Amino acid sequence: MAAEFIPTYGIDFFRNSKQSTKPYQIEHFESKRQFSVAYPHRHKDFFEILFITNGSGSYTIDFKTYNITPSCIFFLAPGQVHDIKYSKDIDGFIMLFTEEFYHLNKKQEHSLLEFPFFYNLEDENPPLPLTNNQTGFLKQLFEQGILSFNADNPDDNLIMSILDMILSYAANIYPKTKIDKQEQSKGKLLVKRFKKLLEEHYHENYDVSNYAEMLSVTPNYLTEVVKKLTGKSTKEQVNHKMILETKRLLLHSDLSVTEIAYQFNYADQSYFTRFFKNQTGHTPVEFRKQNNR
Repeated sequence: MAAEFIPTYGIDFFRNSKQSTKPYQIEHFESKRQFSVAYPHRHKDFFEILFITNGSGSYTIDFKTYNITPSCIFFLAPGQVHDIKYSKDIDGFIMLFTEEFYHLNKKQEHSLLEFPFFYNLEDENPPLPLTNNQTGFLKQLFEQGILSFNADNPDDNLIMSILDMILSYAANIYPKTKIDKQEQSKGKLLVKRFKKLLEEHYHENYDVSNYAEMLSVTPNYLTEVVKKLTGKSTKEQVNHKMILETKRLLLHSDLSVTEIAYQFNYADQSYFTRFFKNQTGHTPVEFRKQNNR
């Protein structure tokens, strides 16, 4: 029987016993690396960098599946539902870290949202393919990070410097898009902040004005910027997120449609059903039957 909810894990769940209080974790990623986690799941309070150097498989993030191949790197933000399958010869590195750790001792205006691979405006999370030289350089950084992490007294500042180098290097070689033009950087950051808030508050069924208020802009301005940079209006983004999360619960839980509507702060189940059908062409019950696992 399906679980009632898609599990959400905090970074505490993945920490080893030696460094159980650290707001980061860095280690080798291999098939014998075992945690008692259920898939799919999401992370509550931390970001993930998954660097694959050998092996194959698939990584599904927010209903989109990507191939795992040697010399590629994935980036995952809190809240993204994901599932992973990999071969026995999988090898690489994984680093987990909280937003608070990254922002420690940094200027206030410097943000994780500035990196192109977190809260991607195109709603995509494809892996970043690497050349041999790029792979070799990143391996050195991760290996040094593991050595530092496993020391008797890990130096947080050193780990932070290594993390900065990994993120900055990856951002430098990340494919550029039209959205990355300098004159659009302010709008891009606003859209990423909106997407981050949407990830945190979708279950409260907020409307555009609520998000605009939290971002200290007018609803019209927010919609204009979001539409310009993503091709979808703010309302379309909110609806898309709601449908995505509804589909997850329909596929991965035994909750009734009424219970799911309640989860998303809909007082009227019939209105919720009409909304879902208008967006997908099917009622929630029809969708569940057609995609029953």
